[in-house]
Amino acid sequence: MLRLSGLLAALALLVGPAGAQTDALPETNESLFAPLALPAPNAYRNADGRPGHAYWQNRNDYEIEVALDPATHTVSGTVRLTYTNNSPQPLDHVWMHLEQNLFAPDSRGARRTPPDSRWRGSFAEGGYRLGAVTADGEAVTPVIDDTRMRIDLPEALAEDGGRVEIVVPYSFVIPEYGADRMGRLETERGTVYELAQWYPRVAVYDDVSGWNALPYLGQGEFYLGYGDFEYSITAPSSLTVVGTGELLNEREVYTATQRERLAEARRSIERVRIITPDEVGTPAAHHGDGMTTWRFRAENVRDIAWAASEAFILDAATASVDLGDGDTNDVLIMSAYPHEGVGTPDNPGWEDATRFGRGSILNNSRWYPYPYPVAISVAGVVGGMEYPMFQFSGVGARFMSLFGVIDHELGHNWFPMIVGSDERRYAWMDEGFNSYLNTFSNVTFYDENEDPTIAGYGQSDQARVIRLTEGPAAADFMQQPYSADQPIVTYPDRIRPQALGWLAYRKPAKGLLLLRNEVVGPERFDAAFREYIERWAYKHPQPADFFRTIEDVTGEDLDWFWRGWFYTTDTFDQALTALTVADGFASASVENRGGIVLPTTVEFTFSDGSTATAVIPAEAYFSTDAAGARVSLDGRTLVSARLNPSGDAPDADPSNDARDL
Repeated sequence: MLRLSGLLAALALLVGPAGAQTDALPETNESLFAPLALPAPNAYRNADGRPGHAYWQNRNDYEIEVALDPATHTVSGTVRLTYTNNSPQPLDHVWMHLEQNLFAPDSRGARRTPPDSRWRGSFAEGGYRLGAVTADGEAVTPVIDDTRMRIDLPEALAEDGGRVEIVVPYSFVIPEYGADRMGRLETERGTVYELAQWYPRVAVYDDVSGWNALPYLGQGEFYLGYGDFEYSITAPSSLTVVGTGELLNEREVYTATQRERLAEARRSIERVRIITPDEVGTPAAHHGDGMTTWRFRAENVRDIAWAASEAFILDAATASVDLGDGDTNDVLIMSAYPHEGVGTPDNPGWEDATRFGRGSILNNSRWYPYPYPVAISVAGVVGGMEYPMFQFSGVGARFMSLFGVIDHELGHNWFPMIVGSDERRYAWMDEGFNSYLNTFSNVTFYDENEDPTIAGYGQSDQARVIRLTEGPAAADFMQQPYSADQPIVTYPDRIRPQALGWLAYRKPAKGLLLLRNEVVGPERFDAAFREYIERWAYKHPQPADFFRTIEDVTGEDLDWFWRGWFYTTDTFDQALTALTVADGFASASVENRGGIVLPTTVEFTFSDGSTATAVIPAEAYFSTDAAGARVSLDGRTLVSARLNPSGDAPDADPSNDARDL
């Protein structure tokens, strides 16, 4: 925790040089504390981290109609894109993403992905089959390169509001395992289809990179614009379909009994069974025979996903999110899962998923109120993947690991669904920020539910941000095998696969925890983090926008922190080099031996068992590797001192952190 000046004064803290210093300025300090070279502010992005007065972003609205054929595992239909150019430049072409082409046998991603990789999925029939493409009704001949398609427009799209309608007929065979982001799972009672990256979609054109048309290689995720979606899924009536957004034709797709149960769920904070386990596979589970069309609408989102199965057990409840001023958003929390997802009394499974989803939405809404009408979790072949209002998790997940993955994937509704960062380049801006949120929602959820196994919440992958980086295990943090290879800001497709979890999730999350607890303090950091979400909700921030917002709200120059933690592979190592007593004071000398600087907490211990704590600010290392701290003895006898008494700082060599007098 950050020790405030009042506490330090009470302890009679004096911080200063630790004795004679060399005249030469340490090179590492000069470079570490130099100004960080961020992009120059302009009319689109302010120096204080806000969107500029001329900020713009283009808009993409979709109408999609598809049919699912379970006999051939095929999706076929048409996407109709209305693309609005709000930029100050006319556009003579449009780039679109064709992510299903990743699964073609000869795709770039297939050629670089080992057969046992998490991002595998290519097969003989993989990839899109496209029909005749039109732009404003005129036939065009697109240029297709792997997972990208360029459409040269018959007429340039005017700046400041020009629109074009692009229509693409398409079909594809659903891969069995689609890079751990979509696919299909055979269960005892039917196939579970999890559909994502399921329609050709426009790339982002922005003020920083122009067209963002980096190929989809599997490891890097997505950068998408905002718009409204109206879409329909036609499937055999025996299948239940759930999808992003509001279901528009509930009376046409659910039975009268199911609609009564849904009405009950909208009034209940406890789980209500919409389709019970006993009803799965019987006429009671579906509305009519033949084919059924499910219609959905999602407003101001960057993507949509859906799932379908005749094997689904369907649960629901409601979470009332406080919007302020007495208003609430009553969110329908839903879970769809096959019988294989059900656990046991000792090891519960997906029967608890609705409770877990509700806890996640409510806990994460402390940062920014959840704005959407639904939050849906689906069990299937995908281990964990996020979409607006929607997430896929593994059917075999149980209890705490299930809460962990649901909380993480639903947490992505804040990053990158509300705050629309560029995942293809900056995975840490969604995975790292979301993992940071998970450290709070894990603790809060289990504390509120008085779960006797609270100590085990660290079983959650994301909660390891706390479990592995605070207390005794913190010393191992900077010694992880991936720490020295690549910095956090490395593009995700260029990160070694085994290091992705480290660089995109845990290290950035730990950095935010350090910034909050050790550098600026919870009150200022929490305010800054909320302000970042508020400023960039439904927009496209860059790293500099985040850094500048945090500095603007906290009032701190943090270039040294951003550089050390995010842009380098340096380690953190501080050493207690001397301990002395003189003139009624206990004094400690400290050296900063790593490339990363943090404030130094020194705890002095006295013979009567009492302690006194002093904090050396990071600024003490501006021009020296050595600093010192002292506290008043107040008649006591000094016994020892140590650095980092909480164990939270990730010191690479704790053996030099303590000294006896």
